[in-house]
Amino acid sequence: MKRYWSRLIALVLVAVIGLMGCSNNGSGSLSGDYRQDTLSVVNTLKTALDLPEDDPEKAQSQALAREKINEFSARYQRDTSVAALNSFTTMRTALNSLAGHYSSYPNRPVPQKLKQRLQQEFKQVENSLSRGG
Repeated sequence: MKRYWSRLIALVLVAVIGLMGCSNNGSGSLSGDYRQDTLSVVNTLKTALDLPEDDPEKAQSQALAREKINEFSARYQRDTSVAALNSFTTMRTALNSLAGHYSSYPNRPVPQKLKQRLQQEFKQVENSLSRGG
């Protein structure tokens, strides 16, 4: 009987840990609302780009930006309902540019020319979302 209870408890613990690991309620997870998620990612990326290079929060902000880029891409890349939206194509271009810089030059600051282009693309995304696209 003791062996039965220990196996049952072990099985319950494995199930609980497995379900907790699969849950999507982390603080960094996206909500599923495309408009809200896009604006959230844009704000996170703007914050990461606007911090001065000597700011102690810069590394943490860039790590959060990378995480948001990955989450956004994973969630919406195959979503056909948003694939044709102007905001999505512009957002994807901006995310690819920034992710490419972060992976190719992880220890270098984002060049001013790239920052300006990203700011312009973020503005286009926000304008497009405000018009409903």
